[in-house]
Amino acid sequence: QVQLVESGGGLVQPGGSLRLSCAASGFPFTDYAMEWWRLPPGKERERVAYIGGSGGYTNYASSVEGRFTISRDNAKDMVYLEMRNLKPEDTAVYYCSGPYDTWGQGTQVTVSS
Repeated sequence: QVQLVESGGGLVQPGGSLRLSCAASGFPFTDYAMEWWRLPPGKERERVAYIGGSGGYTNYASSVEGRFTISRDNAKDMVYLEMRNLKPEDTAVYYCSGPYDTWGQGTQVTVSS
C-alpha cells in the first residue's frame, strides 16, 4: 500500500524557516520522482517543487525559487522541503505527492506575525 505522511508544518513569522518532511512507503522509492504541492486558502493548488528519483534533478515554482530546497534521502525513503525567508503568501496546506497519484494528508504552514 502506497503511503505518504507529511510532517513539520507550523506557525512561523515572516522571514523565518521551516523544514517539511515526507515519509514514503509501499513502493520502490528510488524509482520515482517526488513533488511538493501547496493549497493556499481560497486559491488553486500549486506545484512547489519536483525532484527526480536519484535526486539529481530539481525544479521549482518561480514563486519559491531561491528560497525553497527540495531534497531526498533514498536510504530512508524520505523527501524534504527546506523553506527559508518565508512570506505570508506561503501560507498553505503543503502536500507530498508520489507515484500512482498518491498524496499525503497535508501539513499546515502559516506565516504570520
